[in-house]
Amino acid sequence: MSFRNFILSLAASFGVAWLALVIVPYLKMRSMEPISLSEDEVSGTSVVFNPKRAGRISDGAEVYAENGCYQCHTQLVRPTYAGNDMFRPDWGGLASDEDRGDTRRETNAFDFAGEKYANIGVARLGPDLSNLGRRVTAVYAIDEEIEPELWLYRHLFKPRWLPERRQSACPSFAFLFDQVEVKGNPADETLPFSGKDGREIVPKPAAKALVSYLLSLKKDQPVPAALNFAPAQAEPAPAAAPASAPAEDAPAS
Repeated sequence: MSFRNFILSLAASFGVAWLALVIVPYLKMRSMEPISLSEDEVSGTSVVFNPKRAGRISDGAEVYAENGCYQCHTQLVRPTYAGNDMFRPDWGGLASDEDRGDTRRETNAFDFAGEKYANIGVARLGPDLSNLGRRVTAVYAIDEEIEPELWLYRHLFKPRWLPERRQSACPSFAFLFDQVEVKGNPADETLPFSGKDGREIVPKPAAKALVSYLLSLKKDQPVPAALNFAPAQAEPAPAAAPASAPAEDAPAS
């Protein structure tokens, strides 16, 4: 084989794989449209819900990407056959929501509809964030009697603030906050510890946008059965009625 044919063969081998695994899926994902199904197919919901992706939430997604949060956190609750994400505490939703019951489900492609880039993530040095907004609102903030936004501000500024989080590997994002002179009553977003010289620590616009984005991460809304990849739970079969014994005084045949 000549050198020219070798190069062409090599380019074709990698090119076909790149086309099939990257280019074609990318083009399909960029043109996804919500699915509309009949009532009997979707168990009560007729369309796929697309979360809000505009305004400060969209700005927060950019802050999330710019600071490399996807390097340590995923936003992908894997199918049960590929891992045990559904059994991790509140990763796929809430196991016991006060209003909706068990909202846990696996991630599907429509969860990223409207996003410029899907922050699926690279590694899991930290927990999955698919439903962080739901966890913070319904679990963390309630347990610590603090507003969800303030809980996230505190975590971003000083991840190891609480004794039970001393082992957290999350870096501090203190550069997203300002230390300003206290004038009158403290701001609503003031962190529960003071800065230097009695100043208060308040979030910058980038921190507010990032927190808005993190609180919007609630990928546990109902989806059509065609998109719910969790294995269906088989209903127990009704118990068979016991066979009646022949009467003792029945005449023999």
